[in-house]
Amino acid sequence: MPELPEVEVVRAGLAPAVTGARLAGVTVLDDRALTRHHGDAASFESALTGRTVTAAARRGKFLWLPLEGGEEAVVAHLGMSGQMLLRPPGAPAERHERVRIDLEHPDHGELALVFADQRTFGSLALDRLEATPDHAPGGWGTDAATVPSQVAHIARDPLDPAFRDDGFRTVLSRKASAVKRVLLDQTVLSGVGNIYADEALWAARIHPETPATALSTRATRSLLAEIRAVLEKALAEGGTSFDAQYVNVNGQAGYFAHSLNAYGRTGQPCPRCGAPIVRVSFTNRSSHFCPKCQKPARPRR
Repeated sequence: MPELPEVEVVRAGLAPAVTGARLAGVTVLDDRALTRHHGDAASFESALTGRTVTAAARRGKFLWLPLEGGEEAVVAHLGMSGQMLLRPPGAPAERHERVRIDLEHPDHGELALVFADQRTFGSLALDRLEATPDHAPGGWGTDAATVPSQVAHIARDPLDPAFRDDGFRTVLSRKASAVKRVLLDQTVLSGVGNIYADEALWAARIHPETPATALSTRATRSLLAEIRAVLEKALAEGGTSFDAQYVNVNGQAGYFAHSLNAYGRTGQPCPRCGAPIVRVSFTNRSSHFCPKCQKPARPRR
């Protein structure tokens, strides 16, 4: 599933093309793309046609396009294989195309915004915007202190200027769960999934099964710093692409897969100490770590 860097790459690519653009036409080709929308395809098409987009915003793994008036937005979640692609007007249908939105931009002219999704776990929806409790902008790419109702429960991500480090440390100090499980909880910290959790824990030398409460203040600070470093490096390299599903708005893949130190490197030598990276089952996923560098936490006496 795309994580923060992959979704941010898409948001940044959409922003110049959609900000200020008029939605000249909306065509839903597959109702399964509207599982989060409160209404049918006809209501989605009619409610959006003629509206103007004011920004491209993101919190965690959610994207949204605020509409003029500041009360509603088009919310997008890419699921496991969703793609938001920009194409010339009248371009042939994409493979697995689910929704097409025809844009008229005052500077860029006509464009088509295509939502394609092979596995149909992604979705689009028209949603209301509500005020953020902390009165800070709702997410990356917007100055408005609003967030879609479907995204309001999602925590801020660690690259968000409004993210509170002290609040994160407090939450970890109260969680007896494995630290990796806490990192994947999008109500605690958003945008981090399996790949970047494994990479950050490797960089911080923390075993994924370490209880969050066992982390010292120093270890927590180190972990948060490594999470940010990993996300920023992945952003700089366009995200992680293991197959053709994870692409930017122009269909190009990211290159961070070449920089991975732990995730997906089962049996290969740890770049730090040379011990073989191991893979263990973790809540229907897998954890990858170095058994030598990332020792299990010792019980407190």
